[in-house]
Amino acid sequence: MGRMIASSSNSLVPVLLAAAALAGLGPGAGAEWRAEAGADETAVRPTAALAMEDLVAWCIVPFDSRKRTPEERIGMLEQLGFTRYAYDWRTEHLADTARELRLAEDRGIDVTAVWLWIDGEGDRPGQLREDNERVLAAVAEAGISTQFWLGFNENFFEGLSGDEKVARGAEMVGYLSDRAAETGSRVALYNHGGWFGEPENQIRIIEALPDHDVGIVYNFHHGHEQIDRFDTLVEKMKPYLWVVNLNGMRPEGPKILPFGTGTHERAMLQRVLDAGFKGPFGVLGHVDDADVKVILEGNLKGLGVHRAAAATR
Repeated sequence: MGRMIASSSNSLVPVLLAAAALAGLGPGAGAEWRAEAGADETAVRPTAALAMEDLVAWCIVPFDSRKRTPEERIGMLEQLGFTRYAYDWRTEHLADTARELRLAEDRGIDVTAVWLWIDGEGDRPGQLREDNERVLAAVAEAGISTQFWLGFNENFFEGLSGDEKVARGAEMVGYLSDRAAETGSRVALYNHGGWFGEPENQIRIIEALPDHDVGIVYNFHHGHEQIDRFDTLVEKMKPYLWVVNLNGMRPEGPKILPFGTGTHERAMLQRVLDAGFKGPFGVLGHVDDADVKVILEGNLKGLGVHRAAAATR
């Protein structure tokens, strides 16, 4: 397992506040982050419910002002204590993808998932865009089995009725599931807004594929419009839920907030835990113009506060 280092001391508060500003947070959020950053100078200490080995670093490849190399990125994960991450990418990263995935596995960092983005202009059953083919080839070259997290552009379903969208989605997901199986991998449906981002529609697609092993990865940061019915959604998703990616949540936004600085994320996480889901949980980077290590540290800090509060309930 990777080594865990102590969380930031008060000397890191200005850096955390700067990251909050880059994330688009206002003065109020900065004050909350200041309170979080100075509240506890000890290491993030996991409980049985949220053990470090069940936390998955996510959105850390394109979202990093330091533009780390694969070696630097894996080293950062080791420093922070992560033993798992999910690999997101842009075209410029694909030349190094296979090498990074092998390096992660060699260093004991589990590649929990790899991102795929399905676009109606270039992806269809039987044919994928070049970038997506390169991703599948990189996973095969690295010799790993993983999850492919599938996001869909709304243009994939353009002009279709609800039933037609389910049928078209099921056809594509079935094809991708078969392609993933070539490396012993599986696919999970990733809410990213629009029709496909509604869990009820994802469940309809999964139910149309009884012979395929398909799951759901639920993202807080794409679920602001679902907060009011989240309790109901958890019960519906529970049989298919593989991963939950965490984020600070306020109904009015912004989209990305450090965990612990919103108004709803603690209750949402507790609802997931009470439903019997024990992880894994994704910890977001997802800030374009900030050092992703600082962002991850801020989210780990917030999760530490949640764990302390849960332990004293």
